[in-house]
Amino acid sequence: MSDLKKKVLAQLAPDLAEIENALKANLTPYLDLILRTAGHILFSGGKRLRPLLMILCARLCGYKGTHDKTMSVIFEYLHAATLLHDDVVDGADLRRGKSAAYTIFGAPTAVLTGDFLLARSLSIALQPRKLEVIDVLAKITEDMSQGEIHQLIKKQDLTLSEEEYTEIIRRKTAVLMQGACQIGAIIADADKSEEHALADYGFHLGMAFQMADDLLDYVSDTKSLGKTVGADLREGKLTLPVIYALKRALPEDRSFMENLICDTHFSFADFEKLKEMLNSYGGLAYTEQIAASHVGNAKSALMLFEDSPAKETLSMIADYSLHRKS
Repeated sequence: MSDLKKKVLAQLAPDLAEIENALKANLTPYLDLILRTAGHILFSGGKRLRPLLMILCARLCGYKGTHDKTMSVIFEYLHAATLLHDDVVDGADLRRGKSAAYTIFGAPTAVLTGDFLLARSLSIALQPRKLEVIDVLAKITEDMSQGEIHQLIKKQDLTLSEEEYTEIIRRKTAVLMQGACQIGAIIADADKSEEHALADYGFHLGMAFQMADDLLDYVSDTKSLGKTVGADLREGKLTLPVIYALKRALPEDRSFMENLICDTHFSFADFEKLKEMLNSYGGLAYTEQIAASHVGNAKSALMLFEDSPAKETLSMIADYSLHRKS
């Protein structure tokens, strides 16, 4: 997987450099505090996956224009806005291996900077004068907000079902990747069959990406992950590995798991014991299996298109999404 990552990054190096320039050039707040707060999250080592998806999907559909890099920053601004808001809501200390923005600049500044990034992304989205772009973005922001609220009201809810979990991650994660891919097709004036195929690709990629992210909370370490291991559980978030294992655990083990979920100050030893249970009851393997099925569906959605470097890269990104380390 490290070789796959190197290959993808090598192919996309020129695009990544242009995305970085566009992120800086289009930020343009008039207050330095907003610039510093936004910069703290925007330029802290993000993968730029969502902008890259939009650019690659536009290229796959034959886009020949010069505004794809500018349009692509919409998705990084939106993503950064949600991270600024989420860290305040969750009380998270770390983001991408650094102190969360609100711990440095204060919660009000972090929240309002997130609002600025959302507004800035909408302003940029108006540039191609395509109502379809605004329509997609409006639905994305609605879904992401509702997904986060749904997750919030289900904190420490031991009855959370796999179906509810799936709907939450669809709204809070998958729709943004889906929208990036769909808008790539829209700005390239692709036909509806291509637009729908890339929307499907983005949806399944987003689902796989989030499930892999949920796995990392139980198989990675803080340095690699960029946030505190076990943070999801301390924040009361039940993810698929836990949901699946809870349903299959013996009464004594289930009681231990439920008590730990309801105790935000659980010990390292207890968390290690939980990880063993998630493994023994199949929660980790099941989550990886479902994520792998989404990867397969994402790659199948690309079959509509002729072979090209963009198609190959999108396929590699799908493979990498499941096996990344952070």
